[in-house]
Amino acid sequence: MSALADLYGSGLSFPVRVGLDGRLAVSAGELNVRESICTLLRTSRLERVERPAYGCGINQFLYGTNDLASLRLIQEEVKRAIATWEPRVDLDDVRVAVNVDDARAIDITVVYTLVATGTAGRVDTTLRS
Repeated sequence: MSALADLYGSGLSFPVRVGLDGRLAVSAGELNVRESICTLLRTSRLERVERPAYGCGINQFLYGTNDLASLRLIQEEVKRAIATWEPRVDLDDVRVAVNVDDARAIDITVVYTLVATGTAGRVDTTLRS
């Protein structure tokens, strides 16, 4: 296992897929951190039976209005989830904006720094109703 894999861990890739060797693909190191943030953002609280507090509550905003108050609440929910569940990163910024091509969609950008190495990272996702 590489030094970064030892430092940041490894786990099933996200999305789950089969590797070239026919086994489930695994992500390690910095990619594992990025995929873990993606998983966190896409998991609703109470979704995991053994860890009901895990997840991010952004799905509650799926069918709401895309006003400034909702954008701010989404931003705070993302910050809370990452601060609670992803100790391998220092959160630098969370930007939330209405998608320019679809007014029903919300673009979320998470900018972070890996604690152990100081490497910058970024996750972009879109919340669509």
